[in-house]
Amino acid sequence: MSQSVENVIIVGSGPAGLTAAIYTARANLNPLMIEGEEVGGQLMTTTDVENFPGFPDGIMGPDLMTVTRKQAERFGTRFVSRNVTKVDLSSRPFKVWVGENEYQAKSIIISTGASAKYLGLENEKKFLGRGVSACATCDGAFFRDQVVSVIGGGDTAMEEAQFLTRFAKKVYVIHRRDSFRASKIMADRVVSNDKVEVLWNSQLHDVIGDNTGVKKIAVKNVQSNEVQEIDMDGVFIAIGHKPNTEVFKGQLEMDETGYLITKPDNTYTSVDGVFAAGDVQDHVYRQAITAAGTGCMSAIDCERWLEEQEHQ
Repeated sequence: MSQSVENVIIVGSGPAGLTAAIYTARANLNPLMIEGEEVGGQLMTTTDVENFPGFPDGIMGPDLMTVTRKQAERFGTRFVSRNVTKVDLSSRPFKVWVGENEYQAKSIIISTGASAKYLGLENEKKFLGRGVSACATCDGAFFRDQVVSVIGGGDTAMEEAQFLTRFAKKVYVIHRRDSFRASKIMADRVVSNDKVEVLWNSQLHDVIGDNTGVKKIAVKNVQSNEVQEIDMDGVFIAIGHKPNTEVFKGQLEMDETGYLITKPDNTYTSVDGVFAAGDVQDHVYRQAITAAGTGCMSAIDCERWLEEQEHQ
């Protein structure tokens, strides 16, 4: 093989990708990371991260990604700060395109993450990290004894609402239909919780606040079109996540929602030599620390796989 074939290309630059970069770089694999234009993943929209081990006083999401990237760089990771536009995983070496530029690799680690789905309201984005969140596990503890709302009606929304009742004094669940899509057991738990009030046939119409954060929400009844304002400290959007796997469609095995399927107990995908880590293959935990953990796993899997190839 010519020298221009990389040992490993890592696609995506959140906690999973950067951890994979640290491990593969320290294993002398000289990784190339195509980090994309939205560098750092979902943590770039998170303000305080208080649950990542090693930071007793917490750390800002973007700061955590900055120091992790520096660590990857220190061990020799090289970066391309553009999006992958096309891949060919049908033969080795694998081919990855960034616009017109073609890169070749013996192995690939995919860590492109997932994006939380939002409603598309202007103020929803404006107050992201200042009262609007898409992760109760990440941010629930900031709303102790406050009033919060959860938007959605599936299992995710039920889990978030249930979790938030540990901290908040009141949780509104706002759902556009007159019954939940969630499993009955989850829905019953939420409905029977004294701290929860369900607003049926309703949708979030607007988020209202000032430079300190969210102060109120406007809720519209979809049947009467009546809009009411409710005092509010936090808004949790729980309408699902979308894995960033468009570019791999038709080449790797995915579940019905587009998450990459990895083999049990490792990070191997359906194509030998292609590994997946982080939220792109994990729709259960979705935490920075679990993404970093699978990033480490993918690097070790990749390193061992490459070693096997050499011996063959």
